[in-house]
Amino acid sequence: MTRAAVVLAAGKGTRFRSDLAKVLHPVAGRSLLGWVLSALQPIDLDRVVVVVGHQADDVAREAARVAGDGVVTVHQAEQRGTGHALRTAFEAGALDGVHTVLVVPGDAPLVAGAPLEAMFDAQRGNAAAMMTTVLDDPTGYGRILRDRAGAVARVVEEADATPDERAVREVNVSMYVFDAAAADRQLSRLGTHNAQGEEYLTDIVELLVDDGVAAVAAPPHSVRGVNDREQLAQAGAALRSAMLSQLLRDGVTIVDPATTYVGADCTVAPDAVLLPSTHLEGATHIAERAVIGPSTRLVDTTVDADATVTFTVAVSAVVGAGAQVGPFTYLRPDAQLAERAKAGAFVEVKQSVVGPRSKVPHLSYIGNTVIGSDTNIGAATVTVNYDGRRKHQTTIGDRVRIGADTMLIAPIKVGDDAYTGAGSVVTSDVPAGALAVERTEQRTIEGYAERKRGPDTS
Repeated sequence: MTRAAVVLAAGKGTRFRSDLAKVLHPVAGRSLLGWVLSALQPIDLDRVVVVVGHQADDVAREAARVAGDGVVTVHQAEQRGTGHALRTAFEAGALDGVHTVLVVPGDAPLVAGAPLEAMFDAQRGNAAAMMTTVLDDPTGYGRILRDRAGAVARVVEEADATPDERAVREVNVSMYVFDAAAADRQLSRLGTHNAQGEEYLTDIVELLVDDGVAAVAAPPHSVRGVNDREQLAQAGAALRSAMLSQLLRDGVTIVDPATTYVGADCTVAPDAVLLPSTHLEGATHIAERAVIGPSTRLVDTTVDADATVTFTVAVSAVVGAGAQVGPFTYLRPDAQLAERAKAGAFVEVKQSVVGPRSKVPHLSYIGNTVIGSDTNIGAATVTVNYDGRRKHQTTIGDRVRIGADTMLIAPIKVGDDAYTGAGSVVTSDVPAGALAVERTEQRTIEGYAERKRGPDTS
């Protein structure tokens, strides 16, 4: 039996008051659509179809980024309701040869694969299965109406419901599994005689009741959709809490979960320590026994075992085993600290390698530079890498001692075991073992302060 999923992702999301398509809004490290597509990955599906509309190209690119090039996108040029969206997928041939089709909204980031798989089980022998939940405040949701025997009879949208129907607390969460042929036959019968003037997918439930519609109950927190920014924030809090709880169970120390942010695609090894106000984003990886924070933001950054990173911002950087970073350090893209290297207070590193056990302790800028092993870079050193048009390379060898307040004007090479004198502006290569000093001879003017003040006229 061929199984497919259709993700409804065509809407603009007017309640977001945003130019960005609703399903592209980020939450806890992924887009809303990304969370839904990730939930489908554990399910045995032969095809994933995403119905796009508003900002169709951007939504299609996000779908391919998350689900791979095999995802099928269908353009719903005019958004005339959820029923019309599914009909568009059938008419486009995206569901040809499919026997069973799962339909989920693209704005339900809390959904998990297990309850969706449960709907497939419930649909066997029926024309459809649908997800329902019970809410203390069902405002905004379609209500589930049951017959005297307790079977699902139909779904009524809130705008079309009577006062008695609005009092029902069991609601539809817009997730279904259909026999594809049965759904395809009934979609053409959907009308627009309702408060929204749209083709409601909910209306298909009543049309399929005689052929069997099963209901699968789910806890409210797992199936809530996101319709505005307040609900987006609530969903983000729930997702982050769940991820932090899992890390704690996996053996990660999180000193203050209330101020710690870990994105969905980050990984943290057991025995790592996350101190307060730590933010891990993108594909960041933290290895065992590393200590991160406090007040640190790492994006797409790898930190190896036993390293410490404190009061730091790092983007697309690599911190080697046992290395030390911070405080108040900025590691820009392609900054690489090798084993037991150091980038200390008020140091900025960009597109550079700091070799094993080498140190840039404080107040320095290292750009487009390769530093060997066991080298020390004095305070206030700058590798001057930009001539106004192009970036140039600085190469510093092993066991080098760069004096404080040295300007290294790239392109330049400093050989192994070389020294530079403090306060030097070095414009030529320094041979191995040599000392480079660039200073004018000191001139001392006696009595200068007295002459500067002039005669006392008081």
